[in-house]
Amino acid sequence: MIYNGLYTYRFEIFLTTQLAVLFGSLFFPADFFEFSMLPIIYLISIISGILIISKKKKILWICIILFSISAFIFGSDMIYRTRSSENILIRFSVYFLFYFIVTWNIIHQVWMSKRVSKNVMIGLMSGYISLGFIAFFLFMSIELISPGAFSGTGIMDSNNFRTHSDSLLYYAFITLLTIGYGDINPVLPVAQKAAVLVGLIGQFYLVIITAVIVEKYIMQNKKDR
Repeated sequence: MIYNGLYTYRFEIFLTTQLAVLFGSLFFPADFFEFSMLPIIYLISIISGILIISKKKKILWICIILFSISAFIFGSDMIYRTRSSENILIRFSVYFLFYFIVTWNIIHQVWMSKRVSKNVMIGLMSGYISLGFIAFFLFMSIELISPGAFSGTGIMDSNNFRTHSDSLLYYAFITLLTIGYGDINPVLPVAQKAAVLVGLIGQFYLVIITAVIVEKYIMQNKKDR
């Protein structure tokens, strides 16, 4: 009973956690949010992501394994108070794979929906925001492998890692939105190609996925009249 209720609102829960990660620091003191609230929000986000794919057992177990790896590395870092670039890279690589799987399933569920409901529209929004997080994890992995791949972030300054990682989160979304203020720039070819890829995927999502859902909604309204 509880599972069915949660599954019905899976997109709403996932979208809420995504918005909390992005904008929570606007409403709470930065240190309190970053160190006390954000880990809990990420945990809820991952659980809600697992809920989205819970009906596909094989994929579900893959995500649980990925989550366990990330949790083990994060726990060991907290216990021993270390923050090695290798562990951070593994964590972000795991997050990238996890969000890729979840986002693919969100898009698939939205695409295959027969009726355009509020749930489908929220799934559509959640899928787009998920692409931004995928871009962030991709950019972070590139920066960790090739320090200096992006200019204007200071990401490798270990004293302010969390602050500067927010810069790449910001860059990921303005690239997806094709805004591009020019304050952060991809320097290395791999970073430049990744930025182009993210921009293309964002446009394809809006032009193809969103257009198909809008067409379904129009046809649905015609049939209901």
